[in-house]
Amino acid sequence: MFFWTQLSEYMRFALEALSANKVRTFLTTLGILIGVTAIIVIFTAIQSINAYVEEEFSGFGSTTLYLSKFPWVITENYWELRNRPEVTLKEYKLIKDRVTSADWISPQLEAMRVVKYKNKSLEGVYVVGCNEQYPFTNNAIVEFGRFFTEMEVHRARPVCVIGQKVQKELFGKEDPLGKRIKINGLPYRVIGILEEKGDFFGFNLDNQVLVPYTAFRGAGFKNRGITIAFRAKDASKIEELEAEIRGEMRRIRKLPPAAPDNFAINQQTMLTDFYKQITGTSYLVVFIIAAISLVVGGIGIMNIMLVSVTERTREIGIRKAVGATRRQIMLHFLAESVTISSLGGIIGIILGVIIASSLLQVIKLDTSVSIFTILVGYGFSTFVGVISGMYPAYKAARLNTIDALRYE
Repeated sequence: MFFWTQLSEYMRFALEALSANKVRTFLTTLGILIGVTAIIVIFTAIQSINAYVEEEFSGFGSTTLYLSKFPWVITENYWELRNRPEVTLKEYKLIKDRVTSADWISPQLEAMRVVKYKNKSLEGVYVVGCNEQYPFTNNAIVEFGRFFTEMEVHRARPVCVIGQKVQKELFGKEDPLGKRIKINGLPYRVIGILEEKGDFFGFNLDNQVLVPYTAFRGAGFKNRGITIAFRAKDASKIEELEAEIRGEMRRIRKLPPAAPDNFAINQQTMLTDFYKQITGTSYLVVFIIAAISLVVGGIGIMNIMLVSVTERTREIGIRKAVGATRRQIMLHFLAESVTISSLGGIIGIILGVIIASSLLQVIKLDTSVSIFTILVGYGFSTFVGVISGMYPAYKAARLNTIDALRYE
């Protein structure tokens, strides 16, 4: 109890001393204020952007692997990768019965096509040829109607499931179920409407049409390269699934043991890891800038506290003469230093929250500022206050009482 009473007294003395030099106090806290503001804005922006990126990449499925010609992240010689053979439907038919670790497997033939309904036309629609397991491999949820069946895929039925944008652009308020649309001039009957997904890094995921790959192939896509999606229910099977896919593909393509893979197995983590790699340096640079601002602010606090010790030498001598210990003198000046930095920290937190919320609102990201971020900002300001006040407080505590009393 005595400690807290004493501490409150130190804080009161510190506030009185600071209020006597308002302009000097404000200028001293400016460096801390800027540094803490930068930390709050940076932390909040990083958390929001990371959450956004993870949410966007989650659409690929954390337990889904994609077999294709090219890796999603190209770190090798592109011209060598370009000479790889395409993954084909023939290979899909061979591998789908051999890979036992996958619970769902779906081929994907992809193209941008013109879709028409009566006198309305929509260009640049993402058309995907797949099978009945596509909703499980690619998280495609049908909101109205149904998805096509295994029998419809086997018999190459001209049916389709459309995205929300296609439905709105071509049908408006009209019910599209049962209606026929034309994809590159060929008719397909609408049997389902996908759940709205929104944008993925500028690409509208609702601007798509899904059709049986057998019907898609019949429209002149027999020799087109494909992607094969494999999904396991259990995340612990991913490594086993990847090894099985690699082994079967090498066996199908008759690759010798020393030869490198001439195909790619892609996963969601490749994108998140690549994102962290390219943004890590940028974040570090910005944090260094914020840290420099805090260091400058700390130097300012140390400088002003040394001036304060010099100006109040006689006061320190009087306090020592009436019984104040070195510890009490030291704590008094430390409290003053921490108060200065804390004021800058609190104002910096308020400004940081306002700036971060406004900035993220403009770019339409999550604008919430976490308690952890606020604590980090305040913790940095307090830490700087303690470090910056140590030497001036020590110097004040070590003053000789007689010399201090004689100081003019």
